[in-house]
Amino acid sequence: MAKKVYFVTGTDTGVGKTVVSAGLLALAGQAGLRTLAIKPVASGCEDTRDGLRNEDALHLQSSITETMSYDQINPVALAPAIAPHVAAKQAGTMLSAERLAGFCRGVMMQPGDFMVIEGAGGWRVPLNDRETYADLPRILSVPVILVVDLRLGCINHALLSAESIRQDGVRLAGWVANRCSPEPMSNEDDTLAYLGSHMGAPCLGVVPWLSGGRGLAPAGDVARHLALPQA
Repeated sequence: MAKKVYFVTGTDTGVGKTVVSAGLLALAGQAGLRTLAIKPVASGCEDTRDGLRNEDALHLQSSITETMSYDQINPVALAPAIAPHVAAKQAGTMLSAERLAGFCRGVMMQPGDFMVIEGAGGWRVPLNDRETYADLPRILSVPVILVVDLRLGCINHALLSAESIRQDGVRLAGWVANRCSPEPMSNEDDTLAYLGSHMGAPCLGVVPWLSGGRGLAPAGDVARHLALPQA
C-alpha cells in the first residue's frame, strides 16, 4: 500500500499541477522512493490508435518509478477540452466522487512509498450537480498540495483556496509557487513573502519558467526546485 499519498490541486486551471506533480514524483524517485500516480479524470484527450490519451497523464506515467498502465493512471479519459462534468455528460458517463475514490484506492493498494493524485482545474471544479473535486481528498482522507500560479491576483486566489481546503476538513500539506510565464510578475518577492507568512503551510518550492515553449517541463528539471512534504 502507498505510504504517503497527496492530492495536488491548483488555484485555477492551467497553473502547472501536472508539472509540479511530475516534479514531486521525480524528486521522490531520486530519493529512492517507489512512486505512483493517478489523474482520475482528464479532459482534452487525443484519439490515438491506443485509445484516448491525455498529455498530462502521459507525463505522470513517464515520471513514476513503478509500472502502471495508462488506464490505471487515467481511468476516465474525455475528448473535449472543457470542464470535466460537461465533457462527461457529453460522453454519456457520470462522474461521482465515490467512483473516482474507487479508482484511487485501487492504485493506493499497490506497493509504493509516494503517490500523487492530480485533480482537475481548481478546488471547486464540479463533478456533477452535487459534488466537486474537493470531495475526493476528503473521502480518501489525504492531504493537499496547492499549486499557485505567480501572477497578479494570486494572493487572493491562493488564500481563498487554502481557506476552502481547511474549511472542507482537509489538511494543506504545502504549496508550490509556479511561474507559468517567462516574464516574472511585478514585486514577486513581496508576493512570495506575503504568501509565506499567511498560507499556514510550508512552501515546497518556487518553480521558474522552464518549458521554453516545448511543452511540459522535464520532471527532473522541476524536481531541482522542490522539496518533498514532511507530513
